[in-house]
Amino acid sequence: MNLALNTATTILPVDDAARAHSFYTEKLGLPHRGMTDNGSELLGSDGGPMLQLLPVSDGKHSEHTALSFEVRNIERIVQDMEARGVRFQDYDLPNLKTENHICTTDSEKCAWFMDTEHNILCVHETLGMQAEYQL
Repeated sequence: MNLALNTATTILPVDDAARAHSFYTEKLGLPHRGMTDNGSELLGSDGGPMLQLLPVSDGKHSEHTALSFEVRNIERIVQDMEARGVRFQDYDLPNLKTENHICTTDSEKCAWFMDTEHNILCVHETLGMQAEYQL
């Protein structure tokens, strides 16, 4: 079987759909694409990856990064997002240390934050490569 994938959709659980809508459209600037039959909201650009905000009643969320956005110039992106009220996580662990909210490895730079629904999100810049999508 060969699966041809043109557009991928990431589904994130949300406790409060209106609060999540505000975070993703106002703080991250993702465009609204429409609603599904089950009341989920679709966000994203035409032809690009999609994000589906799925209302849940159990409050269960992943304990790992659920979604990562590849960006160019992560330092500027982090500053812009902070100015819009996004709060980044800082780490000082043996294998994970952030400086100005950014962890730098040999191959990438990453910064983690949570949405209003406690989903762990990330912006990352692959070093030596150019990002296709931009926040």
